Amino acid sequence: MEIFGVPLQAMMSQLLLGLVNGSFYAMLSLGLAVIFGLLNVINFSHGAMYMMGAFVAWMGLSYFNLNYWVMLVAAPLVVGALGVLIEKTMLRWLYKLDHLYGLLLTFGITLLTEGVFRSFYGVSGQPFSTPELLSGSTDLGFMMLPNYRAWVVFASLVVCLATWFVIEKTKLGSYLRAGTENPKLVEAFGVNVPLMVTLTYGFGVALAGFAGVLAAPIIQVTPLMGSNLIIVVFAVVVIGGMGSIMGSILTGLGLGVIEGLTRVFYPEGSAVVVFVVMVIVLLLRPAGLFGKEK
Repeated sequence: MEIFGVPLQAMMSQLLLGLVNGSFYAMLSLGLAVIFGLLNVINFSHGAMYMMGAFVAWMGLSYFNLNYWVMLVAAPLVVGALGVLIEKTMLRWLYKLDHLYGLLLTFGITLLTEGVFRSFYGVSGQPFSTPELLSGSTDLGFMMLPNYRAWVVFASLVVCLATWFVIEKTKLGSYLRAGTENPKLVEAFGVNVPLMVTLTYGFGVALAGFAGVLAAPIIQVTPLMGSNLIIVVFAVVVIGGMGSIMGSILTGLGLGVIEGLTRVFYPEGSAVVVFVVMVIVLLLRPAGLFGKEK
């Protein structure tokens, strides 16, 4: 069976690949949106935290013989703890300054982190085996669905939607939003706003670490794995609307699917289609698809 002259199996395979990529876009852009929307910081080190999550999982597997499921929990906690350290020692001094200072600081952290890992592991990738429980594939009749890629999409959706629910629909989320807009008022109710801000940043980068662990069995673990991806993720955040939680999730998944379809019908344009969409959206709606016009 063919659709527009393309075999159905080939089209569905590219759609699945696009959905998997979109899941990573959604998780990474969600972390960026949380940090920018609640802390007003443009976190350029997000790609490095994604890479570090993959490397921490690889180290746990290679050096300590810890399995994938343990590292799926432990690696984001380690990356989140590093984020807490960065926020407490460096970022918190920049909140009242222009956004450019935070961007430059996090960009410097990216260069430093990538440099350290390159000095130890070079630029060649480190293999990370798929967990036995998720190996193999399922026959859907019209295509073979790799079990691990299905798990990536499912896990990403669960984490993204849970994050959105906590921030938008719970009392904790209302404290977070209020604490960034009027910290003195929230502190008057006995809330430790500085601690809340620190933990929010740690959670945002932990999402990047979680995405890194999910990505490790699909792509080889390398110090440069986050460098190119972070540019696309920033484009996703801009298209969805800076600081929009649901906008980041829907835009990430949607652009991943668009990218997959572009590979089917016009492979040469798949590398730039996200940026073409960004230009069109910014021309028509400068605040992004889900952003609030000022």
